[in-house]
Amino acid sequence: MNPLNSHTIRAKKLGVLIRDARMVAGRSVADCAAAMGVGVEVYEAFEMGDQAPSLPELEFLAYTLDIPLEHFWGEETLSARLEKNRVDVQKLALVRQRVIGVLLRKARLEAQKTLEDVAQAAGIPVEDLESFEYGELPVPLPVLEQLVGILDRDLHEFQDRKGPVGVWFIQQRALQDFKELPPELQEFASRPINRPYLELAQRLSEMSVDKLRGIAEGLLEITL
Repeated sequence: MNPLNSHTIRAKKLGVLIRDARMVAGRSVADCAAAMGVGVEVYEAFEMGDQAPSLPELEFLAYTLDIPLEHFWGEETLSARLEKNRVDVQKLALVRQRVIGVLLRKARLEAQKTLEDVAQAAGIPVEDLESFEYGELPVPLPVLEQLVGILDRDLHEFQDRKGPVGVWFIQQRALQDFKELPPELQEFASRPINRPYLELAQRLSEMSVDKLRGIAEGLLEITL
């Protein structure tokens, strides 16, 4: 393939990815142009694929749109990825409603409280509490917070952990925790060659104190 044609095709693909990323982020052409340090006409040429940005300009755009720079090396647009990951909100909400109801009932029974006890403490009709426990009604958040307090439980116990939204929340928390690590630890954890050490640390963290003590004593015997 002629190098010029190859560059032209790459610029066109890059333009599609850039425009789509901007649209998904809800940013204006002027915003992105300013972020990249170029004029609006030049930025529009980037989106049309008539001109290609430099690496630093693309880095600034990725930073502004809060997306990985590697996205622009791929073929899939953000909107297509979002469409694939779209969930049936109504169906998922109904499942979550029932799960919360089961957890509420379990917490109440473990606290050895009757429906009447909890309903009276929360200032709600017994029928409503029963409907909450059977997943027939969604629990308004202020009411759920109150019920959780009455049952001496933590609201985190009722949050989604296994569904697509719950998994996303867990990933976001993990990412935030990673960002709070010192730069040298971030670099260490990011290098593939160090993955065996991280996996070993994970296995050690899951062991009981007695097993860890046994391993430590074994290492001492070897080194002495």
